[in-house]
Amino acid sequence: MRILLIEDDESTAAYIAKGLREEGHVVDHAANGRDGLFLAMGEPFDIIVTDRMLPGPDGLSIIRALRMAEITTPILVLTALGEVEKRVEGLEAGADDYLAKPFAFAELRARIRALARRPAGPPAEQSVLTLGELKMDLLTRVATRGARKLDLMPTEWRLLEYLLRHAGQVVTRTMLLEKVWDFSFDPTTNVVDVHVSRLRRKLDLPGEAPMIRTVRGAGYALQAPEP
Repeated sequence: MRILLIEDDESTAAYIAKGLREEGHVVDHAANGRDGLFLAMGEPFDIIVTDRMLPGPDGLSIIRALRMAEITTPILVLTALGEVEKRVEGLEAGADDYLAKPFAFAELRARIRALARRPAGPPAEQSVLTLGELKMDLLTRVATRGARKLDLMPTEWRLLEYLLRHAGQVVTRTMLLEKVWDFSFDPTTNVVDVHVSRLRRKLDLPGEAPMIRTVRGAGYALQAPEP
């Protein structure tokens, strides 16, 4: 397999690369997040192994960027941050597996082999999200309402995608801050309300039934227009 290793510690990187090459794999190494993201975006790899704490973009930022770009290469995170909440955070960011340092090479090898056995790519039905006349094509990154194309900024795209993935459910401002903006809860910010207002102006033109419903005291819900 061709494996991308993103690791800033020279001795750790040399140890991993040597072991993987002895297994017959081709290993490309990046010593910082910027170079790692550049390689991951531009070259095909079978597996990506990345440290979490890196100079430049950190490991989780790299993972989020790759998943937003619809790059589905299996990713294994290596990190000294082995607490349960840190592992959960890494998996929710889009990682496929998580291995805490220090680790045995035999376990790393086994986890890489397990990732390689998984079916590649996301389910086809998840590449297009729909609700009534609203459609988001995640591969072409085109969103439409009926025959009208929606001109969305990147944050508006992420906001609409999250609402659409949770269509019919009430999503709170805290959930949106954490999942769309990657912020912790801040009761003083109105960034969610401002962006929802902007998205509404693009999604619901005059004469069209509104699709984003405000749930007073709770948050927002995306729903199909009434027939």
